[in-house]
Amino acid sequence: MTRFVARRLVIAVVQVAAITIVVFLLIRALPADPVATRVGFNASPDVYRKAKADLGLDRSTLSQLGTYLGGSGTQRGLLAGNLGTSWASGSTVASEIGDALPITLELISLSFLLAGAIAIPLGMRTARRPGKALDKAVFGYGLFAGAAPEFWWGLMLVFVFYFKLGWAPAPLGRLSPQLQAPTQRTGAILIDSLLAGRLDAFWDGLRHLILPVITLAFILSGPIMKMVRQSMTRVLGSDFVLYAQAAGLPPRQVSRSTLRAAFGPVLTLTSILYGFMLGGAVLVESVFSLGGLGQYSVKSVLEFNYPSIQGVVLVITVLSLVIYLVLDVLLALLDPRARHR
Repeated sequence: MTRFVARRLVIAVVQVAAITIVVFLLIRALPADPVATRVGFNASPDVYRKAKADLGLDRSTLSQLGTYLGGSGTQRGLLAGNLGTSWASGSTVASEIGDALPITLELISLSFLLAGAIAIPLGMRTARRPGKALDKAVFGYGLFAGAAPEFWWGLMLVFVFYFKLGWAPAPLGRLSPQLQAPTQRTGAILIDSLLAGRLDAFWDGLRHLILPVITLAFILSGPIMKMVRQSMTRVLGSDFVLYAQAAGLPPRQVSRSTLRAAFGPVLTLTSILYGFMLGGAVLVESVFSLGGLGQYSVKSVLEFNYPSIQGVVLVITVLSLVIYLVLDVLLALLDPRARHR
């Protein structure tokens, strides 16, 4: 297992280095002019040249890459942990991502917990009773959940539960405007509220998260449910399950073995979806004004903010590779044959 993890770590480091360099070069090859975006297209040549020098774009691309990786003078580079400074705000990219990332992690983590609590039991039950009413209802639910984009479902939930019924708070952020936010420690509003002993902020933050979490869970539970059903159906028809049942093993023991054998594909799909949602939850974040990493990345692209774009891509890449590494370890524990792949 140690060699297996070490091999995966080496591959992850190579992937991060390659993606970092490729992204750096590609965004500078785009037909965009970040200098004119900041000084205006009618700026004088002297102002334009000065702004270009201030952004470091007056040097060759390889020279810029060397500065980005290693730094220059007293300024540290990426190899020293510095993601750079935002061209739009003047703040460090690391601090801005540090403010936005916990919001997205909190949202999608709660969404996956809710989706798993719904999808796994229903998927297992329908696999044991194929063709029944519940199986047909779950199939229809999967089609219904994926029939429209997530932002549309979010808008419908806001319309029904806020505008019509008045049960949910206005989609204007993570807390009510009149409530003071707890001291920020992790960036996740629920965790920070509990650490600060602010139950009022905890319940208010939970109320603001209910609709966006339900929106994402509604979308995510469909594919997870289908994967659980398909994987369980395949395993239930396998030789080792039929042999275990014929040998008279206790049903509970057979169920544990079946679930362990069927859980690999479900873990794989869930991990892929989680990595995708790190940047893919932008529409739900926008509908509910949460200000997560997705919104920050879109804003950076629209502003041609190269340091922020590079920082977002690097952070999402690292997090995705960590998720896939944990997935590989879990799959290796479930199936020792995976350690030799």
